[in-house]
Amino acid sequence: MPEGKVMNRWLVVGGGILVQLCLGAIYAWSAFTTKLTAAPYNFTKPQTQIIFSVGLASFAVVMALVAGKWQKTAGPRRVALVGGLILGLGYVIAGLAGSSFAGILIGVGLLGGAGIGLGYVCPIAALVKWFPDKKGMITGLAVAGFGFGALIWVKLTSGFKFGPLDLSPGWLGLYGMGWTPNQVFILYGILFAAVVALGSLVLVNPPEGWQPAGWKPAATGAAGGGGASFTVGQMVKTTQYWILFLTFTVGAMAGLMVIGVIALFGADALKANGIDAAKATVITGTAMGLFLALLNALGRIIWGTISDKLGRKNSIVLMSALQGLTMIVFYFVAGHEWGLYLGAALVGFNFGGNFALFPAATADLFGNKTVGVNYPYVFLAYGVGGIAGPYLGGAMGAQQTWFWAFIPAGVACLLLAGVSTQLKPVTAPTVAPLGAAAKPAAS
Repeated sequence: MPEGKVMNRWLVVGGGILVQLCLGAIYAWSAFTTKLTAAPYNFTKPQTQIIFSVGLASFAVVMALVAGKWQKTAGPRRVALVGGLILGLGYVIAGLAGSSFAGILIGVGLLGGAGIGLGYVCPIAALVKWFPDKKGMITGLAVAGFGFGALIWVKLTSGFKFGPLDLSPGWLGLYGMGWTPNQVFILYGILFAAVVALGSLVLVNPPEGWQPAGWKPAATGAAGGGGASFTVGQMVKTTQYWILFLTFTVGAMAGLMVIGVIALFGADALKANGIDAAKATVITGTAMGLFLALLNALGRIIWGTISDKLGRKNSIVLMSALQGLTMIVFYFVAGHEWGLYLGAALVGFNFGGNFALFPAATADLFGNKTVGVNYPYVFLAYGVGGIAGPYLGGAMGAQQTWFWAFIPAGVACLLLAGVSTQLKPVTAPTVAPLGAAAKPAAS
């Protein structure tokens, strides 16, 4: 079908970004952790990370078991809308839960994570079909909203001040106005439901057979070109799937650990170097809100664009190796203001790259048309990393042994960077006759 007879594909990008802005709320969790460890909540550090981990696990499991298949039959618009409503409901429930750990765990963790899991894959699945010619860049741009959302929701609580740069002069955010975490949860829940509903209106798939004007797809079934159509069962039998899964796991573990504990770790490191608690709070807020969250968003766009030029394998190897080195060095320099800023920026930049590179690699290796169903099973790695990373950080933080959180995470990233050098195109699955079982794909 000629391109002029269908909707402008950039409208779908805009809708996807709106949806992802709200789903990025999960990365704003550090804006609540310090408040929740004080009265009247009195949560322990591990408890704050349990809520975060449950949210991440719920996100990944619901995306894999429900969202991928459902959006294939119902379409991305409906699934994203339901996800936004569940996300909003979860935060409102947390807001009404008072100081109850169980209430906030269920609201933000279980329901909030489930809503994000339903909505997250919808823009990716639609946009890979609309932009087969720019998969890396467009998936990076779409999920950049996730990172920018974290920045918005974090800074909305404390004011848009980034060190000496104050974008909200005289306004200290919702906390500065005397709002409690419960009140913020309710406001965010209402906003999430409304904005996701708006963005979902344009989340539709292109007509069957549509392709961008002037673009020539690779031959059907060509390995590495996105033309093959692997089923989930065929995909998980390949070595390449497990390389993607394990590399994504350690990348998620490292990044999510830092996102979950940066306020606590940064404050401990700075105070150990003689910086008073009030100044340490300002510095960690800047590191979290500007350097980590902003570079998390930019990393998605930049790494996605890089991968369209360097190739997905080379980009994954480079990103994983850089993250491993950063995690190791970060532990030693975080006690200095600019060391904390630089470490947070690099961790965020590399962590964001995961969300552009792995969906694009899944589409390349296992098919553009089936990425909406297949990528959630790659994304389960995020759930595994989301349990391991924050819990490791919380447990080591409670014991004041941060070394045993950062160094093992860095080493794991370096090891999987080496493993990912073995990524290669996958032999396309054999198409079985109607009514017969397909032969499993070979790696």
